[in-house]
Amino acid sequence: QVQLVESGGGLVQPGGSLRLSCAASGNIFGFNAMGWYRQAPGKERELVASITRGGNTNYADSVKGRFTISRDNARNTMYLQMSSLKPEDTAVYVCNAKSGFQNEYNYWGQGTPVTVSS
Repeated sequence: QVQLVESGGGLVQPGGSLRLSCAASGNIFGFNAMGWYRQAPGKERELVASITRGGNTNYADSVKGRFTISRDNARNTMYLQMSSLKPEDTAVYVCNAKSGFQNEYNYWGQGTPVTVSS
């Protein structure tokens, strides 16, 4: 059973930075792709950033240039470096991993809250 555990969330002032981590119970190289989603109160869950096994990355327009996704296969961990944070980045950030021939297997973490406020 795959387990994903997020950490690194918290309260930060606008313009500040945070680094989120997603530690997997197994070898993340087996995942076709991993990503970070977020869900703000009253809003739908949205994809923030994703990274494939090969290292190709994709970002939501709202975070391009501010967020960087990366993965450390040796540590079985994925990261999200967030900079120039804005109040609208406030949300619960959730880690996702996909596997299977057609990405039919989805694994989710419990989420870590990020609050951007002065």
